[in-house]
Amino acid sequence: MKKYKCLIADLEMINKKWDKEIEDHHNSIQWIEFKNISIKNRNTRIVYMGVLNDEIITEATAIISEDDLDMQNKDKLVGNKTAYLTAFRTNKHYEERGYFSKLYKYMENDLKIKGFQKLTLGVEPCEVRNMQIYFKWGYINFIKTAFEIYPLENNADEPEKVMVNYYSKKL
Repeated sequence: MKKYKCLIADLEMINKKWDKEIEDHHNSIQWIEFKNISIKNRNTRIVYMGVLNDEIITEATAIISEDDLDMQNKDKLVGNKTAYLTAFRTNKHYEERGYFSKLYKYMENDLKIKGFQKLTLGVEPCEVRNMQIYFKWGYINFIKTAFEIYPLENNADEPEKVMVNYYSKKL
């Protein structure tokens, strides 16, 4: 019987997950930097993970403070009882089985208990499937469009600049 549980990750779990991501991405400089950012900002973020039979299969992060050192485009997205949700990931083998939805519900409930009243997230316009899911979850209030700069990828001349639409929902 498969046992899936959602939880708030501790530092050991965060390191384990990032080390796996870095390995899966062939020691990419970009993924190493993502790990460094995550660890450096542990006091302004809550990392949620879904674990199935001791394997981390889903994850998401809530940025809960404007003091986060690396969040881009913060204005209207975080602070004053508002959390920004990011880094949604599901292992490919477990996609479309409802695991991430369970993690999302766990995260939303935890943030509500912690006193947050509004959640925000960003999505690239080309991610139509994700937008449909977020709209279904209630993220229908458009906030703004802005660009995010991703850390430099191996062998790239310059960092990737991506357009992102931001939305919110009230809890």
